Amino acid sequence: MTDHNPAVEAAIEGELSLLDAEVRRSSELLGALLHPGFREFGSSGRVWDRASILAHLTTTTAPGSRPITATRMKGVQLAPDLVHITFDTEADDGRLVHRSSLWWRTPEGWRLYFHQGTPFSAEPPDAE
Repeated sequence: MTDHNPAVEAAIEGELSLLDAEVRRSSELLGALLHPGFREFGSSGRVWDRASILAHLTTTTAPGSRPITATRMKGVQLAPDLVHITFDTEADDGRLVHRSSLWWRTPEGWRLYFHQGTPFSAEPPDAE
C-alpha cells in the first residue's frame, strides 16, 4: 500500500483533469495546468510546446468527447516540488500509449512541465 502523499495526489488530480475533454477544449482550464516552460514528446513523434499544444487541443477536441481512459496511474515524489507520474491510456480508437509526466509545484500550484507518450501494442512481443 502506498503512503498518503499530497504532492503525488495533486499531480495525479492534475493529470486526470488533463484527460477530460472539457478541460482539453478550454484554453483557460488547460492553460492553468501547463507550466510556462511546458514541453511534450508526443506519441505521434511531434514535439510540442505550451502554445502549440494549447492551440491543438482546444481546436481539435470535439464537444461531447469522452475522457481518455487511463490505467495503472502511479506517482513518485522526486523532490519537494517535483512529481513523476506514469500511466497508460486507451483512446476511443483503441490506440494504447504509455505515458510519463513531470509535475512541478509553482507558486500558482502544480503544473505539468514535461510529458512523453510512447505507443504500444496489447499484443505480447514475439519471443526471439
